[in-house]
Amino acid sequence: MNNVLCIGELLIDFICSDIDTTLVQGENFKKKAGGAPANVTAAICKLGGSAAFIGKVGKDPFGYFLKNTLDEVKVDTSMLVMDENSKTTLAFVSLQANGERDFVFNRGADGLLRYDELDLEKIYSNKMIHFGSATALLGGEMTDTYVRIMKEAKEKEIFISFDPNFRENLWGDRLKEFIQISLECMEKADFIKLSDEELKIITGEADVKAGVKSLSSGNNKIIAVTLGKEGTLISKNGEMEVVKSIKIKSIDSTGAGDAFVGALLYKLSLIENAKVATHDFEKIKEIVSFANKVGALVCTKLGAITSIPTLEEVENF
Repeated sequence: MNNVLCIGELLIDFICSDIDTTLVQGENFKKKAGGAPANVTAAICKLGGSAAFIGKVGKDPFGYFLKNTLDEVKVDTSMLVMDENSKTTLAFVSLQANGERDFVFNRGADGLLRYDELDLEKIYSNKMIHFGSATALLGGEMTDTYVRIMKEAKEKEIFISFDPNFRENLWGDRLKEFIQISLECMEKADFIKLSDEELKIITGEADVKAGVKSLSSGNNKIIAVTLGKEGTLISKNGEMEVVKSIKIKSIDSTGAGDAFVGALLYKLSLIENAKVATHDFEKIKEIVSFANKVGALVCTKLGAITSIPTLEEVENF
């Protein structure tokens, strides 16, 4: 049994290394492991915790590369499905001088995970389940599986973590659909992590505190809104406070939010009953402060998984 199970996408990011270009013009690409929930499992394991990943890749060279990447940081990949009949999902990204991204998404295996392929006994033996959703809620078999697992985990009173991970390039003109399904998932979650931009999109509130109040009204959830270098706004049972981050020189913020989630879940997983522990607001703030530090340290290096620090590196910073 692992303390934390993460479900969602695992894919290849081909990132154009040519400066200020489009995918039409770009010629040089770097292959990187991608997928927010996979980054979360990697953070938990690199900090010394135990985590497993559920998802689907193709049984092809890219799928093996992704499995090996998680295996190297000791993530349990025994529930990763490698499909002989579909290809690993690929994303191609280039960055232009004005900050705009040129983006092409070739979806494959990650959207095809079926409920009947899962080891349910193994899934529900975990203390916590984290649902990361950059692609998982886009529709198809994966969405059905994802929502069903979340519903059953809620019924079994397993601690549920949810990060909507909005990507405009993926949702396009389906914004209302994204908001609706995200709200449905948040209703079931014990911990919700959002960026300030995601909070504005989902709640329609320009003010962060007003947005959090609209989500937390009448329920008993931890809500964390990441504010970049300003830190994280944390809310629980009507209490609300910004927990400051540490000052660093940022090189690459890719994966910082995922590392924050992984660090927070790692700390919660060390506590016997996370639901009880999270009634203590001072304890929550202490955990968020640690997670802020991990997220900030990720920004000081290149690469989402390779930049995640070990517990020793965090403590020695």
